[in-house]
Amino acid sequence: MGEEERNEVCAELARLRQEHGDLDSAIEALGRLAVADRLQIQRLKKRKLWLKDRISYLEDQLTPDIIA
Repeated sequence: MGEEERNEVCAELARLRQEHGDLDSAIEALGRLAVADRLQIQRLKKRKLWLKDRISYLEDQLTPDIIA
């Protein structure tokens, strides 16, 4: 992986981590409402899970393979 590609992956990771944190806040705020929109919360949780998987994938891309 080249330096430019590595920088792009790091930038995307930062963006995804920010969005993941924002979703945490949004889910928590929606959950506190008296009339919570369960469908919206479910959608946000699905998006959050997708982000977590994508973050893990990108972190694996940054970690060099070590042949034991």
